[in-house]
Amino acid sequence: MAIAKEQKSRDEGWSDSVAETSMILRNRQGDETERKMRVKSLEVIDDGDKGLTIFDQPLDVKGTAFLNFSHPLEPDDQWMFLPKLKKVKRIQSKNKSGPFMGSEFAFEDMSSFEIEKFKFTYLRDEQYQGMDCYVVEQVPLEEDSGYSKNITWVDKEHYRVFKSEYYDRKGSLLKVLTMHDYQLFLDKFWRPMELRMDNRQNGKSTDLITHSLEFKTGLSENDFDKDSLMRAR
Repeated sequence: MAIAKEQKSRDEGWSDSVAETSMILRNRQGDETERKMRVKSLEVIDDGDKGLTIFDQPLDVKGTAFLNFSHPLEPDDQWMFLPKLKKVKRIQSKNKSGPFMGSEFAFEDMSSFEIEKFKFTYLRDEQYQGMDCYVVEQVPLEEDSGYSKNITWVDKEHYRVFKSEYYDRKGSLLKVLTMHDYQLFLDKFWRPMELRMDNRQNGKSTDLITHSLEFKTGLSENDFDKDSLMRAR
């Protein structure tokens, strides 16, 4: 818990951010499909963060938008706007373990890190890629989570997560998330420019690559209501 609190406290005060990103979907044969997105985020005091993801390319997903309200104690609120149907669909809690836009990330993976959602157990110290790390087990407290636990490698110097193993409800290794190319913003906030989620059970993988990232752009709560899903262009 002390490690998790330090990890969280080092990432407070960023206010809001806007990113240009790509999602690269890779099947087990290695064939790739790329999607272009904009990701807007808002830091919320005394609650979880808010996020809005807007898909711009290719044409079959253009205009699709995803809105996420993370909460420390209550289930997250999530909605998708589907332009072909011209309607906003709420993601039910029992469906949050399902794949986000056909990727290897689940809907629940798209939420901000909230300490209250987990029970933490320190496992050991271990080196990962030459860095001294804490290895911590996180057990989700939400009954609808698709995971029985995840195990994270957190570097001791900056409290950045470099690797996280996700175990399914039966306790088998399901996915491995690795973070690459960490960069420092505003002299305080570390962000990985590349995330890779490898599914060890189906052989597929998904990369999330950040091309540009700006903080303190002036976003407000009004940019993250359900109407913003319909306006997302």
